[in-house]
Amino acid sequence: MDTNNSRILSRQEIKLNESQNIMIASGWGQDVLDNTITEKITYSSDGFKVKGYISYPIDKSKKYPCVIWNRGGIENRGAIDSFTARGMFGQIASWGYVVFASQYRGNDGGEGKDEFGGDDVNDVLNLIPLANEIENANKSKWGIEGWSRGGMMTYLALTKTSLFKCAIVSGGIANLRCSSDESPFMRRLYEVTMGKYQGEEFYQKCESRSIVKFADRLSIETPILIVHGTADERVLPHDSIDLSYKLLELKIPFRLVMLEGGDHFMKKHRKEVDEMRRKWFEKYLG
Repeated sequence: MDTNNSRILSRQEIKLNESQNIMIASGWGQDVLDNTITEKITYSSDGFKVKGYISYPIDKSKKYPCVIWNRGGIENRGAIDSFTARGMFGQIASWGYVVFASQYRGNDGGEGKDEFGGDDVNDVLNLIPLANEIENANKSKWGIEGWSRGGMMTYLALTKTSLFKCAIVSGGIANLRCSSDESPFMRRLYEVTMGKYQGEEFYQKCESRSIVKFADRLSIETPILIVHGTADERVLPHDSIDLSYKLLELKIPFRLVMLEGGDHFMKKHRKEVDEMRRKWFEKYLG
């Protein structure tokens, strides 16, 4: 993590066309358009110029808690485009939060190399000082959220700081078994990020990204909402179930919700998941 404050190197408000705005209002709500601003940014992280987003309420009359959101995927597969950022991050901002999100180093034109949970975890932590440059950010209240690979990034970030008052992980990677028993999606991630599955160095990388192996390093001060679909074929449901046993042993506060028939994208449960997320943030950041 940077020893001095990271800085926003550039920022540009996202402007969509009329048809896109109609889709935003339909998918995420009219409040997103009326009451929030989302910007694409470049910021400094460990000396790299990294791409990301910020989103915040237009109302500057009060300060809002901060939320870091961690994307899934690897390299540019899973990168958040401007349309999705406007809707997804704008939705969280419309709930009354300032949102920070990274594309991770090496992606979307940023410098460095995506390490899938290596030093790129610093790209998450180096979002924190950016709140100094957002006028209506309440820097004393932080939450963190991640989906899929972003869930892994969230868990790893929680081993490095107790800053966050709550966390949310949806379909999150908790255990890289690094074997042929994993889903095709996971095996492909291994090949792209860590090479073929063989050799001691490869297995060390797998273990260093598997929070079930060192759950005792998680902050006991951060309650975690864990959501997983029972029909998830990309990140298998037992990742979250296995981790829950560890959290019980360690007395780390958490809530586990397994959604019947839910796939990796929670398509059938989107409204239900959004309401759970909103209430979790409200409970601990409100």
